[in-house]
Amino acid sequence: MTDFQREREALGGWLHRLRREAGLNGKELAARLGWAASKISRIEHGRQTPSQADVAAWARATGVPDVAVELAARLQSLDSHYVSWRRSLRAGHAPRQRVGTELDSGTGLLRAFEPGMVPGLLQTAEYARNLFARLVQLQGTPDDVPAAVQARMERQQVLYQPERQFHFVLTAAALRTRLCPTDAHRGQLDRLLAVTSLANVRLGVIPDEAQLPLAPLHPFWIYDERLVQVETWSAEINVTEPAEITLYLQVFEHYARSAVYGAAARRVVGAVLAELADPGDAVDPRGPRSPDCVRAPVDPGDCVGHSAPADPGEPADPVGQANPADPVGQANPADPAGPVDPAQHRVPVQESRSTEAIQRQDSQ
Repeated sequence: MTDFQREREALGGWLHRLRREAGLNGKELAARLGWAASKISRIEHGRQTPSQADVAAWARATGVPDVAVELAARLQSLDSHYVSWRRSLRAGHAPRQRVGTELDSGTGLLRAFEPGMVPGLLQTAEYARNLFARLVQLQGTPDDVPAAVQARMERQQVLYQPERQFHFVLTAAALRTRLCPTDAHRGQLDRLLAVTSLANVRLGVIPDEAQLPLAPLHPFWIYDERLVQVETWSAEINVTEPAEITLYLQVFEHYARSAVYGAAARRVVGAVLAELADPGDAVDPRGPRSPDCVRAPVDPGDCVGHSAPADPGEPADPVGQANPADPVGQANPADPAGPVDPAQHRVPVQESRSTEAIQRQDSQ
């Protein structure tokens, strides 16, 4: 039983006691409230969550209006575990992103599993813009897409706080999912390549051919070992029960063991980038470049996703990859540029190659 369901049943039990102490049966209370008797039964047995108005009316009908405040507080605690998007997003997506910023800033280690898309903390502005626009249309929430994109980009500043650690696991399918125009999609994959240079970010990709120990049912985020957030189409579920958090940690470790990291992960990203290449475009034999490589005239060997031009007498590294024998995030030892300095490749929050490649509107 989930902590949400346990608390809902406890609330139902409390309301049941109030009815019995008032000397009322279910039909009598329903008549006083003008409800169907079945609603009384569903609430008392924890099969339906009452509203604030429901618990206040229940307290009055059972002759104890003073307990309405306590009931409302219990209901608010319950609501913090299951938050419908309709309620959470009633003021738009930007305020919800700011709530996420506060949560991120209080977390030392964030683990995230995403089977269907790029996680919000790693998204480019254009990728996020397309997602927000579709969600606004689907859910009928206020259209604050430019502000939501800006808030998400500001939220990503937490990636550059070295005292915080991040471990992302994505499936190759998440990299391929077309959620934005092709140029923006390329920019998003470039962004992932650049992020691998950050010392406090660990990016794992589960290749198509990997044998998965468990089905990738849904995305989830684990904040230290105190909270797990799960998103469905209708709501956000906040899991705080220790036993349930432990279960999610075990599931995450299963996925993490199936993922590849470092040069091997960059090869998977590079292969997806190659799939997106326009047949008429000339292909850079060194592979995809990071956004910094596009903007600044630096040595290509210094960029994530690049190795130095190979000596004609030596076999070239795989397209867009460092030598697999190199440490994660390091350039080829033969490269005179030396190890990658993450500070040189910090990805500006509001820019990526996609921002220069296409005309932007105003960026889980």
